[in-house]
Amino acid sequence: MIFYRFSDPWILLLLAIVPLLAWWRLYGSSTRGASMRFSNLGVIKNIRKKGPARARIILLALRLLAVAMMIVALARPQSGMKGEEVLTEGVDIILTMDISSSMLAEDIKPNRVEAAKEIAAEFIKGRKNDRIGMVVFASQGFTQCPLTLDYGILLTFLKEVKVGLIEDGTAFGMGMVTAINRLRTSEAKSKVIIALTDGRNNRGEIDPVTAAQAAQALGIKVYTIGAGTRGTAMYPVEDPFFGKRYVPMQVDIDDATLGQIARMTGGRYFRATDRTELVGVFKEIDELEKTEIKVQEYTRYSEQFYYFAGLALLFLLIEVILMHTRFRKIP
Repeated sequence: MIFYRFSDPWILLLLAIVPLLAWWRLYGSSTRGASMRFSNLGVIKNIRKKGPARARIILLALRLLAVAMMIVALARPQSGMKGEEVLTEGVDIILTMDISSSMLAEDIKPNRVEAAKEIAAEFIKGRKNDRIGMVVFASQGFTQCPLTLDYGILLTFLKEVKVGLIEDGTAFGMGMVTAINRLRTSEAKSKVIIALTDGRNNRGEIDPVTAAQAAQALGIKVYTIGAGTRGTAMYPVEDPFFGKRYVPMQVDIDDATLGQIARMTGGRYFRATDRTELVGVFKEIDELEKTEIKVQEYTRYSEQFYYFAGLALLFLLIEVILMHTRFRKIP
């Protein structure tokens, strides 16, 4: 935003003398001009009487404009530009997503993994000034995207997530350890893991509670999400004879362990049984992990007086040139 001001605005009061000078020069001056004697006035009878008056007004106007411009220059006009500097301590977040085959269940529409991807994408788009990365896991943990501020790249990697990228299984502890390794050297004010799963740990060398202890030691907060309805959910299977069909599958989410992990690390455990609840979970986490932003406003000024000083000199120069050429007086 650009605006203008005068550093010494009181000097503009001197502009009041400009009309006084004009009045004094036109009506108040008692000085008489020089005179010449002619033996014969016939030579000057036909000289137009308006010439001297017009010259007098033009030269006076130039002089007064020069004075006015010089007064404005002395008041030091300045142009200012307001800006702001954002001082923020961002949050480093690792999204940790289960991509085991059970994530294809359709109790959360269109299915668990696609719903999680779509809702996570909206979560990413709503963040600012935070580094976000992604870990996926099934039988082992795998870094899909390291911590980044380039949300476009992150969203591209998120789209590529699908069931089958990793051998099947649910190594929730290994997924957490992979995420912890990504945050281990982080210097962010707040370090967060958002871990989503639809089952219980059944693979990997490290159990979830041990991984939670490591997160706790490093000051990493873990929000755990259990995604899946209660009871049974319809799971698609490919039948070589009848094609795609659905079979009921028992939902087995380890609520106790997920809750323990959240409590140990200062996070929270959420259970999402449908898409609406999953959307609400990510919104609540978004509110809980708001980035603190401080805005420092500043204004830069640049001097503009030389433009008005230049105009004053220009008007004086024009006056001098006209006085010695077009409006030259006979001595």
